[in-house]
Amino acid sequence: MRSLDDIYEEYEFLEADDRYRLLIELGRDLAPMPEPLKTEATRVAGCSASVWVYPTEAATRLHFLADSNAAITKGIIALVLSAVQDRPAAEVADMDIAAALARFDLQGQLSSNRTQGVPNMIALIRAHAARLAVSS
Repeated sequence: MRSLDDIYEEYEFLEADDRYRLLIELGRDLAPMPEPLKTEATRVAGCSASVWVYPTEAATRLHFLADSNAAITKGIIALVLSAVQDRPAAEVADMDIAAALARFDLQGQLSSNRTQGVPNMIALIRAHAARLAVSS
């Protein structure tokens, strides 16, 4: 998965239509999420499209599988994950993910329907990281 900085280097020079294409490309690059993991328990509430996020842990680092039934939304969750993927749980629990994503100005670039679930995606990721950070 590309780093948030690498993605932004490309994103900042693109026009709106090309930014959409980049988000779609990021979503396509996500590792496939097995269908049995797409349950109500892994579904992110508050998203206009269906979004699923499944946390795993590899050693002391978090890893997430994610998917969406909408291409742009899948790209948004890929962008969110690029900020946290494979980092230590304690680091993710303390991270201001919204601030890390602020430079992408998603609210200014995308419709409110597309971005309304982003805070819930972030909350789910941080809650899982906080649970693991406490238990380790």
